[in-house]
Amino acid sequence: MKVNRVPRLPRKRLLVVDDHPMMRQGLAQLIGNEEDLEVSAEAENGAQAIAAINLDRPDLVLADISLPDKNGLELIKDVQALHPGLPMLVISMHDESLYAERVLRAGGRGYIMKQEGGKKLMEAIRRVLNGQIYVSERMASRILEVFSGRPIEKSANPVGSLSDREFEVFQWLGQGKGTREIAAQMHLSVKTVEVHRANIKRKLGLKSAPELVRCAVQWAEADRSS
Repeated sequence: MKVNRVPRLPRKRLLVVDDHPMMRQGLAQLIGNEEDLEVSAEAENGAQAIAAINLDRPDLVLADISLPDKNGLELIKDVQALHPGLPMLVISMHDESLYAERVLRAGGRGYIMKQEGGKKLMEAIRRVLNGQIYVSERMASRILEVFSGRPIEKSANPVGSLSDREFEVFQWLGQGKGTREIAAQMHLSVKTVEVHRANIKRKLGLKSAPELVRCAVQWAEADRSS
């Protein structure tokens, strides 16, 4: 008796970008259990991610927002400049209220927090692969309010008022980096970083450089423990 076999569709190929090997391995195993998905490449930093995209041509990039050599938002912007339209989904432990809108503005197609679990992650991956945007229901409601033009409740966290560049400087300050170190890391002049620092102080209502550094360190510690 002849059996007609239905040909299997090729799996969608994903690049996983995360600086923690166990996280990459766990995601690769989770995604590999799906019939229509596979992890075809991994990277632990932004430079490796760009090289892997150029070489492997994945269908989707699944990336953490915190990388050792490059802010995740800058990675998204770089990838979209080099490979316009390549879908990117951010998976992160950080609070979506501060990051999700920034990711979408940078050119990412979705944001999901790591504690959401495997089922939600697969839903997010497939939605982004289908050309849609994925954020949580709570975040989607907030974004719709913004686009509707209705006044929305002001965030209790003034850090949300920082621009992407200011936010990145604030993050580096929270890691104990000085102005010259931040300038070298971000490929900016010292003067530009000083302007960003002044703007951050003004927006956060801080009066001195030590107060700014103390605030940044406290925020970074709270963000890591959230």
